[in-house]
Amino acid sequence: MFAYVIRRLWQMIPTMLGVMLLVFVLFNWVGGDPTFILEGKRLTPEMMANFRAQMGLDKSVPEQFWLFVKQVLTYDFGNSWATQHSVTHTLANRVGPSLMLAGSLLLLELFTALPIAVAVAYFRGGLTDRMVTLICTVAMSVSSLVYIIVGQYQLGFALDWFPVMGWDDDSMVANLFVYLPLPLLLGLLVSLAPSVRFYRSFIVEELNHDYVRTARAKGLSESRVLFKHVLRNALIPVVTNITMSLPFLMLGSMLLERFFGIPGMGNELLNAVDKSDFPVIKAITITIAAAAMAFNLLADILYKWIDPRVQLK
Repeated sequence: MFAYVIRRLWQMIPTMLGVMLLVFVLFNWVGGDPTFILEGKRLTPEMMANFRAQMGLDKSVPEQFWLFVKQVLTYDFGNSWATQHSVTHTLANRVGPSLMLAGSLLLLELFTALPIAVAVAYFRGGLTDRMVTLICTVAMSVSSLVYIIVGQYQLGFALDWFPVMGWDDDSMVANLFVYLPLPLLLGLLVSLAPSVRFYRSFIVEELNHDYVRTARAKGLSESRVLFKHVLRNALIPVVTNITMSLPFLMLGSMLLERFFGIPGMGNELLNAVDKSDFPVIKAITITIAAAAMAFNLLADILYKWIDPRVQLK
């Protein structure tokens, strides 16, 4: 196990270099010259030349890439072009709200969708299974924007059950119990149907394996077979789904953050894209790429813990 982890960590180095090279090419060649973005601010030629010197844009391409590599290694991407604030400091202040929103939503979705999927699989082929499948299909056909806009208007504005939008930078308790319930409810409505369908399919697939028939032949009850044997083996795709979602916890749910005024990284990314704020976009891109590789390694380790038959090579 330890040797496998070391090998994977070594493999992350060329992968990250490839990501940095791709990001560098996209933002420096495809994205165009950043000085033209600031030209709308009517900078003088002297100010433009000073800006290019500060950003290292007057250097050769290899030197510019080396500066970018040093930014990644030190996690210091300079100042935002839009706000002139430190990018690292800005993202550090934004990651908390995103983790609070997306982390709560992920846990709420898991502990809601998985029991429903298990119950539906238990009654597979029956009326309950067909009704839940139909409801999930209808729910998945509705755009997430419809849930958010209608839910925000009806529950927040018309019925006044929740605040329409807002965030308290000084009170985590107020955010968790006042401002987050409505975004969490609407986010759950959006994600619950596909998660139930996804988890149910793997549980039903496990129920058709030979070891399940053997367990039933030994006289084990259906509930014992389902919870002790089937559910453990069906956890691998569940873990895969969760670990694939973990890197994007830092981005939160961009639509929810945008509509409800939550100052998270998703909202910050959308603002950066609107303003062509390349330092912020590059910092978030590198952060998500590094988190994706780390959580992929975590998923492999969890596979081994769930099923000892899994061989890590």
